[in-house]
Amino acid sequence: MSLPIISADQRLAEPRGIKGCIFGTSGIGKTSLLWTLDPEGTLFMDLEAGDLAIEGWAGDSIRPRTWTECRDFAVFIGGPNPALRDEQPYSPAHYAAVCDRFGDPSALDRYDTIFVDSITVAGRLCFGWCKGQPEALSEKTGKPDVRGAYGLHGREMIGWPPTCSTRGPRTSGSSGSSTRSSTTSIARYSSRRSTVPRPGWSCRGSSMR
Repeated sequence: MSLPIISADQRLAEPRGIKGCIFGTSGIGKTSLLWTLDPEGTLFMDLEAGDLAIEGWAGDSIRPRTWTECRDFAVFIGGPNPALRDEQPYSPAHYAAVCDRFGDPSALDRYDTIFVDSITVAGRLCFGWCKGQPEALSEKTGKPDVRGAYGLHGREMIGWPPTCSTRGPRTSGSSGSSTRSSTTSIARYSSRRSTVPRPGWSCRGSSMR
């Protein structure tokens, strides 16, 4: 196999997407911005189950209700990270297992935008999951260790890639392969104060990278 050099022409010809985060107070109309998107090419990740503002919008949606489901949808949308070990989330093994359950990822080819509503709720689901993990318990006493839960929460939220752009082919050992162009992702974020920290995102700017 020859050295996999990507030429300038190839690099410039690659489709590219963007990642955006919308901040604002409650009721300002963040969710309503979904009306500005093409329903045929938009997938709505509805975490809040509060779609009254876009009742009648004709697009498709998914409704994860646990942090595990959020991670599964993320790897299905964004594809696997080949640098991760099999036991890690977002690894090729995780992706293959999710494809076995969800089916052929080419079902996502019709979408060029993923609208996530909202990162705030995702953070709450994540923190609730983190509090139940061994890392959130003190090794000495076995009692809950909030510091451990916060640390795990930060790593999980930074690593969660539902708003990642996909580029080029994605291959699953069990479900074949599909080629997708870059995906534009828009995440809604509430600037209301919360008792749950949200590492990786800031109310002062869109730091979703």
